[in-house]
Amino acid sequence: MISDNLWLTGSGKTLDPAKYYIIIPALLGNGQSASPSNKPGLRPFPEVMFYDNVRAQHELITKHLNIKHARAVIGWSMGAGQTFQWATQYPDFMDLIAPFCGSAKTSLHNQAMLEGVKSGLYAAKGTSSEGIAKPHLNSDKAQYVAFTEESKRVGLKALGRVYSGWGFSQAFYRERLYETVLGFKDIDDFMVNFWETWACSKDPENMLVMANTWQAGDCSKQEPYNGNFKKAMEGIKAKALVMPSQTDLYFPPEDSEIEVQSMRPGVGTLKIFPSIWGHWAGGESDFVLQRLHFTDLIRPR
Repeated sequence: MISDNLWLTGSGKTLDPAKYYIIIPALLGNGQSASPSNKPGLRPFPEVMFYDNVRAQHELITKHLNIKHARAVIGWSMGAGQTFQWATQYPDFMDLIAPFCGSAKTSLHNQAMLEGVKSGLYAAKGTSSEGIAKPHLNSDKAQYVAFTEESKRVGLKALGRVYSGWGFSQAFYRERLYETVLGFKDIDDFMVNFWETWACSKDPENMLVMANTWQAGDCSKQEPYNGNFKKAMEGIKAKALVMPSQTDLYFPPEDSEIEVQSMRPGVGTLKIFPSIWGHWAGGESDFVLQRLHFTDLIRPR
């Protein structure tokens, strides 16, 4: 959601609208851009890749806003995947990129995790996943199966509980930060009133579209790289500040190290921020960016 990126935006923050022209596009499938939830007649919803998102964003920026060059592209989580996509799809368009808590290519382990997330939704309506980044059809029935209100409720609750073991780190749970910092009385309270509440605010079809987009993430699967990941990383021209969380279970620092090592010398910088908040450590990114003087790098020329 666009609002999920606003922690970086505001007076005195990394992205200060008094200094910069800031564009925050919505991901296809997330409910704010074209999505199953606002295109009810489109079933199954088309497969959407990061490539499709960035191509649409580029058209928005260049044709509708008449912007020919960006100083920086920044993104968290799936936004980081789009950031890498921007840097490889339109390598001359920006000077700097800062992907954090995300990856240029979705790892096999991450793909497997997302199968668990998808399966919670599919099982609730009596179907099953067709595989990694596959369309929303069930092979037995060879047709789209809609969610009922009951299967939607059951599936989203299951989705929230599957995510619960991945969004935060082992140390987060060991230290009981869900109690001491977030204010929940125990683990069950956290499951119901954080994870289930978060998940039930979503549309299940939107979540499936985004899960498939995420699973298929690989910025080397385009011309001129043709699946050569190192070649795609070497194609990045913008200075890159890559920031994984030390305890992110989706996007571990080792994956970011490979990304930076695969870039041309002097292009990439790896900064791991030491947090036990797992993937949610992305919320600390404004502090990290400020500490690294990233605002000096993106100051207006």
